[in-house]
Order: sequence, then structure tokens, then C-alpha cells
Amino acid sequence: MQNTTLCYIIRQGANGEEYLMLYRNKKKNDLNEGKWVGVGGKFEEGESPEECLLREVREETGLTLTEYTMRGIVTFVSDVWGTEYMFLYTASASGEIGECAEGELQWIPREKILSLPLWEGDKVFLPLIAGEYPFFSLKLSYHGDKLVDATLDGGNSSAIGVIL
Repeated sequence: MQNTTLCYIIRQGANGEEYLMLYRNKKKNDLNEGKWVGVGGKFEEGESPEECLLREVREETGLTLTEYTMRGIVTFVSDVWGTEYMFLYTASASGEIGECAEGELQWIPREKILSLPLWEGDKVFLPLIAGEYPFFSLKLSYHGDKLVDATLDGGNSSAIGVIL
């Protein structure tokens, strides 16, 4: 089992809320290649979720988080990649965006995010954080890269459209 963090840094843009998104197109053998994701990564030995969050954001963006809130825990179950526990955050940040070794960073208006190439599971939890769902536990089950089940807060949500 693997522990990771994922953060959506949010700012107020000229036309509303914008999320800092990472288009994964630079890293070799990247399971996220060709997808837009938030920023984050794997825990290092002995790190807490918050320590991992702060380190990964700084490494990938050059930004310093000024405020952050844990929004949920997402359990990924996969017949290919094993199980992953992801600690999901929203945040605000200060500083200048730097170069990212994993892909291209871009501010995306919130209303355009779901039209980007995303993991199907991201399309389940992004509306939860955008809709101010206070905190959730979400289990996403994949066969290959196909989402086959989503369970929100322990209840069966096989009809994913119910969540969206």
C-alpha cells in the first residue's frame, strides 16, 4: 500500500475561481501521462500527510502554502497498481510558480476542469471539493484505467452519476 497527497491550489482569477493544474507530460513511465492532476506525491519515510503536502507542493511548483485544509481521504483500489491512500487537500499559496519536472503547470478556471483529460475518479471528487463538501472518504475501484465503482463515505455509490 502506498500513501500519497494531492493538492488543488485555488485562487480568485479575473473570471472566478481557478485551480492550479499539472499536465503530466515530462516524466518517463508516468502512470498519469497525458492527464491533468493537482500537485502532490508519495510520502517519504517518516513524513506526516502535512509534511508530504508542503514538500511536494514546494518541489513541484515553487509555491509556499499559506493555508490548507484536508478535504478527504481517497482509497484507490486497482487490479494493476495496488492500493493507494491519498490525502486530498485544497489550499492557497504565495510565491511565483517555478518549472516542474513532471509536466506543465497552468491556472485553469474551475468550470473548465471537468472537460480536461482527467482520471474518471477525479471527476468524482473534484465536484465534492468544489461544492464545499466538508470532508469525505471515497473509495475508487479501477480495472486497468477504467473506473468500475465509487463508494462515498462507506455507502454504495455504484451509480457514479449520483455523486456528480
